[in-house]
Amino acid sequence: MVEWITSDSLVGYHDAVAWMEARAEAIALGRADEAIWLLEHPPLYTAGTSAKPADLTDPDRFPVFATRRGGQYTYHGPGQRVVYVMLDLNRRGRDVRAFVGALEHWVIAALAEFNVAGEIRPGRVGVWVARPDKPPLPDGSPREDKIAAIGVRLRKWVSFHGLSINHDPDLSHFDGIVPCGIRGHGVTSLVDLGLPVTMDDLDLALGRSFARAFPTTLP
Repeated sequence: MVEWITSDSLVGYHDAVAWMEARAEAIALGRADEAIWLLEHPPLYTAGTSAKPADLTDPDRFPVFATRRGGQYTYHGPGQRVVYVMLDLNRRGRDVRAFVGALEHWVIAALAEFNVAGEIRPGRVGVWVARPDKPPLPDGSPREDKIAAIGVRLRKWVSFHGLSINHDPDLSHFDGIVPCGIRGHGVTSLVDLGLPVTMDDLDLALGRSFARAFPTTLP
């Protein structure tokens, strides 16, 4: 079974990491069910294992937390649905690439419920949305904005950290970093795309699409 947990108030980053680590250890020992934790953080930046100092362009803007998840710099804050995913890959298949792909397709399936065409791009982890309404990049390539970021860590083949989807965060808060080390393209959100979607709507879509991305656990 997968336990779904929703926090209604903002959760501090250190508190969240400590809770995830304890839950992942309990899952690995067979003492707890897998878990999906839906929450929001206060405004902050996190630095993944591939983060480059030059990509933190405004280090004094918000607290910065070094984290051992994969990826580079990411922003978290109110209006963004953070989804921490604690799943046992010992039972679901020890394939990290397939696991990250399942996370991407989970997001894409949830976005599709709002008629948003989320897409993945080689070399760019996360989920992207084409923006034909915006001018192309200087080299003439079409503009694409990131709507969801993914960064995970495994310990004893149990995952933690996970993904974030921009519902309605203050997009200017991303200006203090180069999000995920990718220059040129921007960031967007469901509300920025003109959709009257609530956070509850997004949570329900994630719940409905989860089983399609992560089918029945193996015995």
